[in-house]
Amino acid sequence: MASRGWTSRVPSIASRLYFFLIVLQIPLFRVTCRSGMCSTPIQVTSSQLIASEIIPVPVVKALLYPGAVVNGLVKNMTVPSWNDLLDIYNLTTVKEASAVVDLQRLEVLAGSYFSVAGALVGLLKPGRMSMFGTLLIIWGLVKEGILGKPVNVDPAKAVYVYPTMLIALICALSSIKYDVKKAMRPAPARTIAKPLQSSSKSKLK
Repeated sequence: MASRGWTSRVPSIASRLYFFLIVLQIPLFRVTCRSGMCSTPIQVTSSQLIASEIIPVPVVKALLYPGAVVNGLVKNMTVPSWNDLLDIYNLTTVKEASAVVDLQRLEVLAGSYFSVAGALVGLLKPGRMSMFGTLLIIWGLVKEGILGKPVNVDPAKAVYVYPTMLIALICALSSIKYDVKKAMRPAPARTIAKPLQSSSKSKLK
């Protein structure tokens, strides 16, 4: 019974770990984006949101601020200012940047949207959105870095996948609730209709 209780908590634990990976902006990959170089789904999403003006800027800053605080404390033990967030992430000129960069990486862009949304929604109810987002990002990175010809020959701007991407994938897959009992339960036996007694007697007469 104790093991069953622990396994039932795995999706919620995995969802929380995935949430911290995304919101705290742990580097998962490295690709070029509108703001320059992006290493997290939130950075890719934020550059697109600021450029398209779909969501107000304060909401985008709220997504960026937790990770900015962690990065500031780790790098130089300082807490970044709320007003300097757009400058820190080079988002002040993304509206003038070309949209070709995002069009070349639609899988990474769509996957980043799903990953951020899945991380936020997963706190309330773990689902498949995080898994779809992570798989889309991985497919986009593999498509560009292995299957396709890299656009940039500069090693500093080449596509790169950090080992933390594997942790994100495991958390995304583990956040899905699998009903093992329901899957292993045999299908109900079909009842064979028997002829009515009156009809069988009429046939004998």
